Amino acid sequence: MDYPELRLFIGGRWIGLDGRRGEPVYNPATGNVLAELPHATEADLDEALASAAAGFDRWRRTSPVERARVLQQTSALMLARRDQIATLITLELGKPIAEAKAEVEQAAGLFNWNAEEGRRAYGRVIPPRTQGAMQFALREPLGPIAAFASWNAPAITPSRKISGALAAGCSVIIKASEETPATALAIAALLQESGLPDGVLNVVFGNPAEISAKLIGSPIIRGITFTGSTSVGKQLASLAVQGMKRMTLELGGHAPVMIFEDVDPEAVALSAVTAKYRNAGQVCTSPTRFYVHRSIHDRFVARFAELARAIKVGNGLDPATRMGPLANARRLEAMDRFLDDARSRQIAVPVGGERIGGEGCFYSPTLIANVDEDCLVSNVEPFGPIAATTAFDPAEDAIRLCNRLPFGLASYVMTNDMRNAGAMIDGIEAGNVIVNHWQASLPETPFGGYKDSGVGSEGGVEGLQAFQNIKYVSEQRPPS
Repeated sequence: MDYPELRLFIGGRWIGLDGRRGEPVYNPATGNVLAELPHATEADLDEALASAAAGFDRWRRTSPVERARVLQQTSALMLARRDQIATLITLELGKPIAEAKAEVEQAAGLFNWNAEEGRRAYGRVIPPRTQGAMQFALREPLGPIAAFASWNAPAITPSRKISGALAAGCSVIIKASEETPATALAIAALLQESGLPDGVLNVVFGNPAEISAKLIGSPIIRGITFTGSTSVGKQLASLAVQGMKRMTLELGGHAPVMIFEDVDPEAVALSAVTAKYRNAGQVCTSPTRFYVHRSIHDRFVARFAELARAIKVGNGLDPATRMGPLANARRLEAMDRFLDDARSRQIAVPVGGERIGGEGCFYSPTLIANVDEDCLVSNVEPFGPIAATTAFDPAEDAIRLCNRLPFGLASYVMTNDMRNAGAMIDGIEAGNVIVNHWQASLPETPFGGYKDSGVGSEGGVEGLQAFQNIKYVSEQRPPS
């Protein structure tokens, strides 16, 4: 499959380079240039804003049944073309093709869920205090939304934002990642094919700081949704506050895993390796800080290292590949910093800890064992194929370890003792607490973080409500 020509999508029109500035998009497995991506000019952004305003005026008046039809048709087309879209993901991100296909299926599920949920955007009747009065609360679309998507889930993240906003009756301008643009454009094409009116969705690329300032600063935009780093999220939040705009921010994770002494450490290691090295660890919910009870720590480390060592790393288009490259050279440099720090402290690295090959952005699956609280990887999310373990005892220390950082997106607990599980569920400060498995997000469940990991929730009914206003109506009927 050939990589497509890259364009902007504004007001229902596909806009190519045509003299605009641009940037190359690379295949991280080979380093080869896939295509040139056009950057939106200020005039393009003005057109996108005007299109979103007009699109919102039309889309908000479209019946929920018709909105659902468009989203469900998009979901069906996405599944029908799963393999083609998955290939785009693998080419521009490096993700193994099997994982890319699974991502497309999950993205289609988001469109389907929000299609149905948009038909159930119920208000409520509030019993009045006086005779002849009526009181009710209505849910109405918030307005045009500025969405900002990261590169690590190029189908899921745009789909979560676009489908939720459209289901609520909002229009969208999305600045998808400049490193994984073709996937977002493929989603836009499916929506257009499914009958989405012109202007309801606009897709732009360019300088992130300039685009975010332009869009968020516009009075047309009434809400923002962002997935990315905590530092960038705080910058966007400061812009949004100036215009009192609604915001949903899904930010950094650095997820802890509590492994208690009542589980089989070898069995947990088997599932943990699969979860950790999915998408080369470039997942906001990726388990990273493994706190293992002292009595089973060494057994867990030995089995985890053995399994990690056996992972086949290679080009994601090879069906035998289990872990692809990192997304870009910046991630390689970041991994080196974590390993340099660990080695400077004489901390053991039982497996990995090095780049692989002479081309592409490949890094070995890595485990840093028995780290202390001062180690870089103990405090900074690696966002890559690095796991770190710490032995803990007594159990009372478990909650402190989980909560010691200013992050709280996903946390995992492995135990057969429901007293342990209950204590951790009550005590962990995180938006998602997952017990005895690794699935942190589904279309029907809320997904968001505590503390520096975010504001608000995506997914589930909460995700739809993020794009809605609530209007209270009180009517006193005239006497008959």
